[in-house]
Amino acid sequence: MLTLKNTANLAGIEICGDYQDMDTLYMALLMIIGDEGDYGNYEGARLRTLGVMYDLRHAFQADREFEFIDNGMDEDTMKLLGMISPQKNLYYKVSVYYPEVLFVILAINDFIRLYAKKQAKSATFPLVDKKNLWDTHIAIARLFQSLVVGCVKEVVTEASFKRIMNYLHKDYTWTDGYATQYLDMLNIRYLNIEDKEERAKSLSSLVKRMTEKGKEYQEIEQGVREAAIAHNCSTEDISLSNWNYPEEIDW
Repeated sequence: MLTLKNTANLAGIEICGDYQDMDTLYMALLMIIGDEGDYGNYEGARLRTLGVMYDLRHAFQADREFEFIDNGMDEDTMKLLGMISPQKNLYYKVSVYYPEVLFVILAINDFIRLYAKKQAKSATFPLVDKKNLWDTHIAIARLFQSLVVGCVKEVVTEASFKRIMNYLHKDYTWTDGYATQYLDMLNIRYLNIEDKEERAKSLSSLVKRMTEKGKEYQEIEQGVREAAIAHNCSTEDISLSNWNYPEEIDW
């Protein structure tokens, strides 16, 4: 079963599951985000989602952390079944920065909407509600979102959680054309907070900055677009100067 939990020092959220769990989530997200260029201005959000998927894939390829978890099998059960079986299952683990994973679950909202619209147009059977397809990929993506939100709820106050949920749902269709370099800034700032409690307290203001796209965001976006024009490249190819991720992460 796919499980998510907060890392020890709240640097991010740990995604844990067996091979099938990780592969299923990976394939669901792969279907929803589409191919390069499918959704125009959502390419930045797509690339950030692909970044999480990259870690998922490497996790179930045994290139990340893993652990053995009890599967409920014991000697009495093996005797009853007449078989010999391992008593633990192999689970893979990967951790994602908190700002990063919050942005991705927001981007998933947009990709689900775009994917559902695309599927509805190509459907060969009648649909009762074209905006709410009974689609396995959407269901798995929604499960992932709910598990992330569950992790947030565990570490913030009730009032802070309500504010965060308001930010997440207010005008949610906004990741199109998002200057994801700003997300790098938020990641780095968050990781530079050393105290676990302070990280928890900062989540509400972090989501507010991410979603409201205020003056600071607008300055970053303008700079990125001007640099892309000057270098004749995509905005996704531009990186921030003087902003570097910590070499070591105290997860």
